[in-house]
Amino acid sequence: MSAFAKAKKSYQKNHKERGQLKNRHHLGLLEKHKDYVLRARDYHKKKEKLKNLREKALNKNPDEFYFKMISTKTKDGVHHVKQGKQHTADQLKLMKAQDLNYVNSKKTAEAKKIERLQASLHLLESSDGGPPNQHIVFVDNKKEAKAFDPATHFGTLPELMNRTYNRPSIDTLKTSQVTAPVDEQSLKKIERQRNRQYEELKQRIERKEKMQTLTEKLQLEKHLMGKGPRVKVKDATDDQPAVYRWKKKRRK
Repeated sequence: MSAFAKAKKSYQKNHKERGQLKNRHHLGLLEKHKDYVLRARDYHKKKEKLKNLREKALNKNPDEFYFKMISTKTKDGVHHVKQGKQHTADQLKLMKAQDLNYVNSKKTAEAKKIERLQASLHLLESSDGGPPNQHIVFVDNKKEAKAFDPATHFGTLPELMNRTYNRPSIDTLKTSQVTAPVDEQSLKKIERQRNRQYEELKQRIERKEKMQTLTEKLQLEKHLMGKGPRVKVKDATDDQPAVYRWKKKRRK
């Protein structure tokens, strides 16, 4: 619409629908066109719904069966789901204990796999990011401590002292033949294999941590099924279960 047409339309008279006549007030408000449109659409929508339901009833297979029919029933035209067999508190506690034992067994198996993988990779540092292992050597006096040479003490080369694994001695280097891959392709293959092993180790450590969290949550659920008043101290997170505090009870 052009600007002139808009300006012309602004001067037009507003055409208002008349209200109900005074002698027809007892009939209520006068229905406007927009009210008729809403009423007509609602009528046709309901009519179409009833038509579809009639067609569905006519085309229904009398031998039709669904497994949900076993657990549901119709009462006064309303579907009701039958309640299944309820477990007792002792049964639920036993099931929680079985789940807890299963998760603990899986966590133990995962820990053994991690230990074997760490041994194959010569990973001596702890998996939780703690300080590395230390080798403490005791001497008799401060003079010996000041003149202490780690390479001489361990019988190896000074260049190999930074290695925490596979550190051969000088005698071993003299008597045995050291074989190592010399071509670049073999080195890259070994590097890829080691990276895959470290990635597997990382995934197994994360899986073990998730199992530990699941174990704590199952243990908490088992405790909550017991008796005694308790108060929630801290809400649960993705990594930690909720924290509850039980009231101290005197043991007889």
